Amino acid sequence: MLGMTDLPLSRRELILALTSAAALPLIAGCSSGSNPPVSGAGTGPTDAAALKLLDEIADNLLNLFPDTATSLGLDMGARAGLRSKLVDRSADGQKRIAQQVRADLDRLNGFTADALSHGVRTSVEVVKSAYATALEGFALPYGDITVGSWRNTPYVVIQNVGAYLDVPRFLDSDHRIENAADAEAYIERLQSYAKQLDGELGRVQTARAAGLVPPSFLIDKALAQMRLSAKSAREGGGLVESIERRTKAANIAGNWGERARKIAVSDVAPALSRQIAELEAQRKIAKDDAGMWARPHGEEFYRWALKASTTTGMTPDEIHEMGQSELKKLHAQMDAILRDLGYTEGSVGDRMKALAKDPKFRFADGDPGRAEIMAFINGRLEWIKAQMPRAFNTVVNPNMEVKRLPPEEEPGAPAAYGGAGSIDGKVPGRFWINLDSTSRHSRYSLPDLTFHEAIPGHIWQGEYTHGMPPIRQILQFNAYSEGWGLYAEQLADELGAYETDKVGRLGYLQSIAFRACRLVVDTGIHAKRWTREEGVKFFVDVNGSNPVEVASEVDRYCSWPGQACGYKVGHSEINTQRERAKTKLGSRFDLKAFNDTVVLGGNVPLDVLAKNVTEYIRTRGAGK
Repeated sequence: MLGMTDLPLSRRELILALTSAAALPLIAGCSSGSNPPVSGAGTGPTDAAALKLLDEIADNLLNLFPDTATSLGLDMGARAGLRSKLVDRSADGQKRIAQQVRADLDRLNGFTADALSHGVRTSVEVVKSAYATALEGFALPYGDITVGSWRNTPYVVIQNVGAYLDVPRFLDSDHRIENAADAEAYIERLQSYAKQLDGELGRVQTARAAGLVPPSFLIDKALAQMRLSAKSAREGGGLVESIERRTKAANIAGNWGERARKIAVSDVAPALSRQIAELEAQRKIAKDDAGMWARPHGEEFYRWALKASTTTGMTPDEIHEMGQSELKKLHAQMDAILRDLGYTEGSVGDRMKALAKDPKFRFADGDPGRAEIMAFINGRLEWIKAQMPRAFNTVVNPNMEVKRLPPEEEPGAPAAYGGAGSIDGKVPGRFWINLDSTSRHSRYSLPDLTFHEAIPGHIWQGEYTHGMPPIRQILQFNAYSEGWGLYAEQLADELGAYETDKVGRLGYLQSIAFRACRLVVDTGIHAKRWTREEGVKFFVDVNGSNPVEVASEVDRYCSWPGQACGYKVGHSEINTQRERAKTKLGSRFDLKAFNDTVVLGGNVPLDVLAKNVTEYIRTRGAGK
């Protein structure tokens, strides 16, 4: 049997290792030499029945979200028909999703879980949590509600939400073209793209009739981006270039570009124009009020959004106070380093703003600076990858690439984001970096961003899910995902990333403090009636944050209420569980085993994370 080693595992080897561990309990990997655990593993008839049910539920969900099947590399064999479809974004499509989620949750609730192994019970609890939370969201009077994902929003189409952003990027990045059937599926999806735009349009119009209109400044951003998308579609643009380039590279005969151009010009561009016309009409009646407090049922939506994003029952006031408290602690650490560097006058925020003006920490403007940023990121990735055997018993070899965000998406996007690729490795994990302006990034802020999004952050963590039951690969929890991203930054610091780089450590601490600020600003905007300008000012004045980055960040909080709160809540909970394990185990505590517990337990709600750590404590304490 495969044991844990300090050598990186390939994707195929990791899947085989996880599969071979099927007879082990979930947290069996707490001692060096044992097999990697897998959530969902079990050998008894009850486990087998539960896993069969979970697989059926996964198939039901994939049928509703065929894009996800492609992104995960699951659109093969019996699921090959999904490769030509897109998720139905119409009101009827949303109803079908809600009905299926309700039916499958009823099936799970009727399943007796008492005799399940810990791993399989974990998977059942994960699905129950995700589905119950989603149903609460679907019961709200409006919104784009996800099932086990992070992007819940009251607005169906806005500056960072909508098919006009998602579909072109998905078709170019995730939809593979290796043969004529794949190219034909691309054409079918391109035809569906226009239908999904109109499906969204109906929901946006319904929301407006109910009194839901986004803030004016968000509409302005969305309109600017959508006009670029419409112009590109009228000219064929990337929708045509993508299939032309890839069919040519694969020597796939056919008039693919001509067919794609006809759809883009005749169907997609007019559908985009119809969405633009609706947003222009909304702009005439829109107000500047940034928060959900100013929208009908806004308080109810925000409380649910916080629950979905943090997987806790914390109130806006509790989260606001947590942010203030965490910020105070972090700024105390930053103050000591700043004083040591000779920055002694003014607040921490003032001194960080002064530091940001130092040209030696900036990248060049334009394309030369963009090239510098890419080289810098790759250098940090090379260093951190070599450190992973010091932090984990089970070491993966992430399949990934660093890519610039599409320019039309950059104005409304965050500084970066990342995620794991497909299970079969054909679609790599991607670290998307926003390079609209090189001033978004500095030499002291970019390392922790790299660690957060790539290694040992989102891409690294995602690699551990590929041997799990399909439903566990589909469902994700914002507080776990983003909490792990911050914990990944912390691990890099503990591994010595800033041992000889005090300014770099300031950047790391400022990054964590930035997430504490998010708790304050998100709740400030949506529950305490802050303006957009007050949110931006808090970041710049209190934390010394980059105003270029912060402006789009605050806009993001306005369109994704609560999402920004998952980061620090999740990070704090992982550390709470780490301290609990250290206290309980004493000399038996092993950091590498704890880290394995967190990543090999999979993406879970925070209460399930605590149960996984309890199992680790139990097995480690028993000497297993």
